[in-house]
Amino acid sequence: MVLRLFCFGGLGVTVEDVFLIDPDPERGGRERGVRVELRLLPPQPWRGSVNASQPVVADRAVWRADFLETAAGGPGTGDRMHFHPGMVANEPGRRVFVPELTEDPMGWLEGQLIDAVPLLEAAGVEDPETYRDSADTLREGLAEVVATVSTVLDGVRAGELARTPVHPGPQT
Repeated sequence: MVLRLFCFGGLGVTVEDVFLIDPDPERGGRERGVRVELRLLPPQPWRGSVNASQPVVADRAVWRADFLETAAGGPGTGDRMHFHPGMVANEPGRRVFVPELTEDPMGWLEGQLIDAVPLLEAAGVEDPETYRDSADTLREGLAEVVATVSTVLDGVRAGELARTPVHPGPQT
């Protein structure tokens, strides 16, 4: 698994290849694909000189899209693609399936992230309009984000990425 981070002022977008094993035997299955999250990047205190590297904290996840496919369904099926609107306390909540996501995953993603402010409102972010400049910057960089998601999904489908399952909980 590789986590990629795009920073747009106070907003970040993470893109990672994931291999999940559902612990519920009734729903069970292996899912592989790409997870995209919209996260808040809280400002950090300046450290060091004008040339010093500054900390970046990709903290609270407020929205998630999972471009997943089951092993049984096979690459290209998009049979478990869904999203989680309005995440609370970093928890994804229910899965929402919409036909547009499966029919045109990258077009759907672009349509969601073209204006991040409504996604922040849905997540209950306090004063989401304070992120307007960051949302505008995200819109300007959106083509690169979408291209990265597409490339990573192609890598998962080719069997090059998401080859090791994600293990829930702390690792000991």
